[in-house]
Amino acid sequence: MAMHVVNGALLQCSFGLAPSSLVVLPVNRMMSSNQPAANIMDHKPMVNIMPFGMCACPANPTVASATTAALGVLTPMPCVPATSSPWMPGAPTVMLANQPVLNNTSTCMCNWGGVITVTMPGQMTELVP
Repeated sequence: MAMHVVNGALLQCSFGLAPSSLVVLPVNRMMSSNQPAANIMDHKPMVNIMPFGMCACPANPTVASATTAALGVLTPMPCVPATSSPWMPGAPTVMLANQPVLNNTSTCMCNWGGVITVTMPGQMTELVP
C-alpha cells in the first residue's frame, strides 16, 4: 500500500535542480499524522507546489531563450512551476473533499515537460489503498 501525502512532503521535478516541499492548506479539514492531508487537487503552482531551484527543461521558454543567447549551451533558469493538471492517479478508493487522496506513487506534470514525484510523503504511519 502507498503512503498518504501530507503538508511538508518532499517533491522532485525531473528537470528541477533542487527538491521542493508540498504546501497543503488546511481547507479540507482532515489531518494525517498532525499535518493537513492532501488530495489530487493540491497542485496549484506557488500555492501548493513551490519552485525546484533552477529549471533545465529546454521546452521552458525562459530556458530556451537563455540557451539561445548562450549559443546553444543549455542554460538553466529559475523554476516557476506550471502545473495546470491535478496529480494522477491518487487513491480512488479514499476520498477527501470529494477528490481522491494523494499518495506517494502519484505524479504531476509540469506544462514545460517535467514530471513531479513525491520523494518523501511527509509522514510514515498512514497508509492508503
